[in-house]
Amino acid sequence: MNLDKTTTTAHVRAEGVRVVRGDRVVLDGVDLTVSTRSRLAVVGPNGSGKTTLLHVLTGRTAPDQGTVRRSGTIGVAEQELEAGGGETVGTLVAEAIRPARRALERLEAALGTVETDPTAYAQALEEVTRLDAWDAGRRVDIALGALGACTDRARRLDTLSVGQRHRVRLACVLGARPDLLILDEPTNHLDAAGLAFLTGRLRQHPGGVLVVTHDRVLLRDVAGEFLDLDPAPDGRPRLYAGGYPGWQEGRARERERWQQEYDTQVAEHQRLTGAVDEARARLSTGWRPGKGTGKHQRQTRAPGIVQALRRRQEALAAHRITLPPPPAPLRFPAGDTRPGVPLIEARQVTVAGRLAPPVTVRLTGGDRLLVTGPNGAGKSTLLAVLAGELTPAGGQVRRHDGARVGYLAQEVFTPGARRSPGQERRRHLEAVLDQRPDLLILDEPTNHLSATVVDELTEALRHTPMAVIIATHDRQLLADVEEWPTLVINSSGVQRNG
Repeated sequence: MNLDKTTTTAHVRAEGVRVVRGDRVVLDGVDLTVSTRSRLAVVGPNGSGKTTLLHVLTGRTAPDQGTVRRSGTIGVAEQELEAGGGETVGTLVAEAIRPARRALERLEAALGTVETDPTAYAQALEEVTRLDAWDAGRRVDIALGALGACTDRARRLDTLSVGQRHRVRLACVLGARPDLLILDEPTNHLDAAGLAFLTGRLRQHPGGVLVVTHDRVLLRDVAGEFLDLDPAPDGRPRLYAGGYPGWQEGRARERERWQQEYDTQVAEHQRLTGAVDEARARLSTGWRPGKGTGKHQRQTRAPGIVQALRRRQEALAAHRITLPPPPAPLRFPAGDTRPGVPLIEARQVTVAGRLAPPVTVRLTGGDRLLVTGPNGAGKSTLLAVLAGELTPAGGQVRRHDGARVGYLAQEVFTPGARRSPGQERRRHLEAVLDQRPDLLILDEPTNHLSATVVDELTEALRHTPMAVIIATHDRQLLADVEEWPTLVINSSGVQRNG
């Protein structure tokens, strides 16, 4: 997207942005600026409005309220790239370096008038220098190779996989080096080498960066500010400075303050409710004098008690709980699984077309196991077999008497649900935990969850007496459980480490 090539103050500035879909407010009160020095991360669970915000910032979607101003060259890489109309890898490359080529053309034209119009030449030269336009094509080639993307310019996009198309688009955007980069889940479909290249490019980028990602390692390595779309008391996003630590600390303080203020309001409401109940009880019984007391005394006391009841009713009616309830922390049962008690044993299990190398696994109370391997190796298949959701074609699975198994599959959503994917994911996780399993099987457990819930889950896994099996590509979670015994599955066989 090329909006104003002559500016040296590239930015995207949003003020008071609000987006409504049906009866749901997706975004409200968004104020942010992405400038040439920005390293801004937009975070929050799936369904919180991150991609919608990117569409608003890039002009793809108009906000219902608020304004967005843009200047400079902006490179956008979305999660998915549609393939149609005969477009090729070369089409994307040409589109990416078009601003650089046009800048060079303007510089060449200005050379002929440098004596009569030196200002035009100076502006053209500044633009070419800012874009490093001479080197744009080579940078794209380097990025294509580093990300493992297709380098065949004639290759049609509709013949590439989703992951391959993503890598081509990302390489073009990074190589073009626009004033501002806006990237939606850029770590998707990248291997370790691609992730390292991406991180280095974002750190070195001379312009501004806005990134939407669940990858906590990338957030730690790159982001300086965080726009958090996780629930807040007023429904508005929060902006945190100080990098990843500043975001975590600020988010924790915000949540603690929210809980304290909410608890104070609820306690006051309960106190006023109790006062009304007490006054009502006095009206029916408490004001009656003992035997022998005169009628006149009863008549003079009654109005005072009635007035006291009315005052307390008015106070209760005037009181409001103005804050919504804070999100409850993840419910993780204490568990009563005895260490070392046999739970499950799988011997030489295979599944035709899905899990080729025979796998043997034995788990007892308190055990930990990390299952790794490339996509398609059979990690999810193995977990489904251990959970009893899938019958193996070969081998045996024995669950010891009374052993409770809880299983969180990789993708489990309820058709027609009004909840977001993040809300659905949490609901299913809590339903699994409510079973108080002895063995907890988690397939990509951090998918769609907010950072708060992921942190709570990671901490709970360190202390639970349950046996736990995890399969994940989440780099931070892999680092958090790096000391666990590991089962590596690949086409050549199975390897046990630790």
